[in-house]
Amino acid sequence: MKKLFTIVFAAFLAGCNTNKTNNTENTHNKMETNTQNDTTPKVTGIGGIFFFSSNPKETREWYKNNLGMDVNDYGSTFESRDMHNAEEITQLQWSPFKTGSEYFAPSKKEFMINYRVQNIEGLVKKLSDNGATIVDTIQDSEYGKFVHIMDADGNKIELWEPK
Repeated sequence: MKKLFTIVFAAFLAGCNTNKTNNTENTHNKMETNTQNDTTPKVTGIGGIFFFSSNPKETREWYKNNLGMDVNDYGSTFESRDMHNAEEITQLQWSPFKTGSEYFAPSKKEFMINYRVQNIEGLVKKLSDNGATIVDTIQDSEYGKFVHIMDADGNKIELWEPK
């Protein structure tokens, strides 16, 4: 029975790999066409993961020494390519914050996620129309536009539209 499962599973994987290239190319071509002019207010990715630490400096050093992460005073930045636009490089910021930091307020949670978005003004309007809690106003900075909201579970979320 184990041998039969292995053979069936291997055949399944082989079939997936054969179709994956064609499906991925077709999907990519459709998405590339659709996303080039898309201004729909929405999340497009994760921009950051932030969490409490009793000693952020020590935590950053632990990750650097044990997991090889390239860290600085703000954490670590991971770069990747946008799957819909291979020319676009995106970033994800990983950062420990001192436990109790007011940056997460009014949330009582020990983490905060930053979502990369497009059309932040349209998204804030949609959220407001839907009765979501908007914590502050859209702020423009050298990194792009930011605003904070609360989700239904009381998690503070940072929305970021890169420049």
